[in-house]
Amino acid sequence: MSKKVLIVTGDAVEALEIYYPYYRCLEEGFETVIASPSKKLLNTVIHDFEPHSETYTEKPAYRLESHVAFSEVNPSDYDALIIPGGRAPEYIRLNEYLKPIVAHFFETNKPVASICHGSQVLALVREHLQGRELTAYQACRPDVEACGATYVSSSTLHVHGNLVSGHAWPDLPSFMREFIKLLR
Repeated sequence: MSKKVLIVTGDAVEALEIYYPYYRCLEEGFETVIASPSKKLLNTVIHDFEPHSETYTEKPAYRLESHVAFSEVNPSDYDALIIPGGRAPEYIRLNEYLKPIVAHFFETNKPVASICHGSQVLALVREHLQGRELTAYQACRPDVEACGATYVSSSTLHVHGNLVSGHAWPDLPSFMREFIKLLR
């Protein structure tokens, strides 16, 4: 029986952080579902570092259809969760249906993968992060620590129990390798 993976995101998701995991999961034969606040055509973005800027820049990227709205998700139907970064996490975490979805994966010890700003969504379930170790994009360190977790700065990828975390899109190959290992 095929594994079923849920990806939670929204508009302004970092393009590489949604496309790479989505297609990598499909390549593995996993049924992969993209959920967003409402079922819609999502606008992804490209974040990059340029010499003139002290932070990342953002440009429009591809569009991608979400399959279901958060309100339609029954998390017990899924074997694992992926939370991509970009700017999407800062606003999807305001959706009332997202917290119980994310909490389910920690309560049942199913694999969770969070990359970049995905840690902003993890902040919804701070009770499951206390005492844990994870990494994220460096600007998210205060959010991670406010949840009572230890921010790992010595590595751009970290695995702690059922949680795989990564800094940003350059970490996607090892991020997905560790996530798939947990899922199998």
